[in-house]
Amino acid sequence: MNFFRTMLLLAALTALFMAIGFLIGGQTGMLIAFLIAAGMNVFAYWNSDKMVLAQQGAEEVDERTAPELYSIVRQLAANANLPMPKVYIIHTDQPNAFATGRNPQNAAVAASAGLLRIMSKEEVAGVLAHEMAHIKNRDTLIMTIAATIAGAISMLANFGMFFGGNRDNNGGGIVSTLLAVIVAPLAAGIIQMAISRSREYVADKDGGEICQRPLWLASALQKIEQAAHQIPNEQAERNPASAQLYIINPLSGQGMDNLFSTHPNTANRVAALVEQARQMGDTQEPTAAHMSPVQGFEAGSGPWQQRPRSGRRPFEVGPWNRSS
Repeated sequence: MNFFRTMLLLAALTALFMAIGFLIGGQTGMLIAFLIAAGMNVFAYWNSDKMVLAQQGAEEVDERTAPELYSIVRQLAANANLPMPKVYIIHTDQPNAFATGRNPQNAAVAASAGLLRIMSKEEVAGVLAHEMAHIKNRDTLIMTIAATIAGAISMLANFGMFFGGNRDNNGGGIVSTLLAVIVAPLAAGIIQMAISRSREYVADKDGGEICQRPLWLASALQKIEQAAHQIPNEQAERNPASAQLYIINPLSGQGMDNLFSTHPNTANRVAALVEQARQMGDTQEPTAAHMSPVQGFEAGSGPWQQRPRSGRRPFEVGPWNRSS
């Protein structure tokens, strides 16, 4: 049902884009709008992951440079029956994370330096399990396409401002053009937000199943929400279209679960995860014993680089570690 709803919303975005083309340029405008949308989606399909990672200043790490983080991702990928994604660190003190990629075979997960310093290993595992769920459900492609079409709608509406509509080609003239300029980007934003919000609830639930400890994610969401209000994410601020990819809105702390929020209300997400944990028989909340950060990202150890330490056993996550 959620997948069907998402496809309907994407169809609505495409139809809105073509309608703006018609209002501005009649049938010719609608055809041009369709061709632009198709071209942008093809480009986004093949290059969206590279674009997003570059925009966010992400740096790829591996098993040598970030052994514990890499180990967590590898074990979660095994839990989810997914190929091992590429792993990145985002150079920001704001705790946050996102996933990108057109399919599970070409996916990447990115965690911020702030997330790895502030969160416990269990909470990091919960967050990355959520991102693995996005990869498994192919949400990264869906949300990237939604962002691409929404951006194109705004571009086309602004284009119409300079030409004022084409009355001779069945266009609606200046009134229709103004309507497109004002209403269409707002409608596109609402549809884009609806897509993002619907996928976040699903990814929370599936992420809880992947790590088998929904309360790890619930605890992390509460911490990220609080920190996001206080610590800016300069990369996300420069590229706000990517905000919907993050697990928590990196631009502002919107506390209301309303039509204009790119993310669901965090309290609602936490409540759903607590209920999921109850149904799974998991009532053990994260404790002080689980508060060590991922190795190499402790305060004072450097902004992102992780140095292996001999004699340390990799952190293990999954149903086999439920008693920890």
